[in-house]
Amino acid sequence: MINELQEMPHTRNEAQFLCFLLDDASDAQIYAINVFKIREVISHKKDFTQTIDGDNGIVLGTLLVRDEVIPLIDVKRWLHFNPHAVDRNLLEHTLDDEKSLVIICDFSRCTIGLQVMQVKHIIQRSWEKIQAGIDHGLKEDSKIIATTRYEDNSLVQILDIERMLQEAFSVISDKGGLDLDSLEKIQSNKVVLLAEDSRSALKSLETVIKKLGLKYLSFPDGKELLIYLEHLDDIENIGVIITDLEMPNLSGFELLKQIRASDKVRNIPVLINSSMQNEANFETAMEFGADGFVIKTQPKEIEKNLKKILIKE
Repeated sequence: MINELQEMPHTRNEAQFLCFLLDDASDAQIYAINVFKIREVISHKKDFTQTIDGDNGIVLGTLLVRDEVIPLIDVKRWLHFNPHAVDRNLLEHTLDDEKSLVIICDFSRCTIGLQVMQVKHIIQRSWEKIQAGIDHGLKEDSKIIATTRYEDNSLVQILDIERMLQEAFSVISDKGGLDLDSLEKIQSNKVVLLAEDSRSALKSLETVIKKLGLKYLSFPDGKELLIYLEHLDDIENIGVIITDLEMPNLSGFELLKQIRASDKVRNIPVLINSSMQNEANFETAMEFGADGFVIKTQPKEIEKNLKKILIKE
């Protein structure tokens, strides 16, 4: 069903999003996720093993897809899920699974199935045309990471799928937590700059950097980080930039390209921290001059890369 999926243009500041609906109302809200996180879309025929709390939780159960066991998440329930009130009744928000499809996603070394009602089309948008942040009406704790417009100018809400993964796995296993116990402090006075638009992913990354004992500054996208660098006099105080790839205004790839093209900041090491785990992203990042690539968020891999960059023999 997903044959129309195309690779995201790596060398342009653009992304492709698969749009979908969670109900069949004429004015139903359109939601979207990045195409690069999607493996396929399959029909859902209630052929899943229900979890203990599947009648009320966000994780309905597990699907068996070509001998692979995949957690199945009800996206509509997740939008009403509060991790601080896990006993809240979500049954009234259950998706009508008589009409549902499942979007199989691969990212952050995990595979999940997202139950939705109807898949619409794929849209391609420049990151400059994607709205994000409190300046555009998005709350700090929103599950909507950004917005854009569909072909008919309807609002498209782009979901914070990293947060969805984190909250789902915190319910069904310990994968939602970070393994920080083995991290060792890195002796460096250099500042680490972080570019990440997902608030949940940024919180996890900041936790790792704090555990490593490093100073840092955070930015919601690559454009804000570049503006900071343009007005910074003591560039030598910056030790490394850690950036996501998918970001509004300026993507991680475009950020990397502009840094390497700048006489002022071209020598700052750049580490890519992305949930998009395919070989094409890795190869493109290396071609553009990245100093490392970490699948989001792997604390030991971040530690290893930062030690290599910040600790000079």
